[in-house]
Amino acid sequence: MPTLRTTEIDMVQNDEALEINLDILEEKREQAAIHEARSKEKMEKYYNSKVRNTSFKPGDLVYRNNDASHTKDSVKLSPK
Repeated sequence: MPTLRTTEIDMVQNDEALEINLDILEEKREQAAIHEARSKEKMEKYYNSKVRNTSFKPGDLVYRNNDASHTKDSVKLSPK
């Protein structure tokens, strides 16, 4: 026995609606890709404005961590 829902559905109209939804989905994906690229460009511009270029010449004194000369702490409380 068919239900009201199955008797009232129009398969042609349903297929057309699904195709329209697929087209809209593609447009939304394109818009999202454009928005993502714009956001990444904005972040890159902000980062590049804040970062300072450092260049070293032979003979310059620089700070280095020397973890090899330090004694090992107990493993129980050390970070992983």
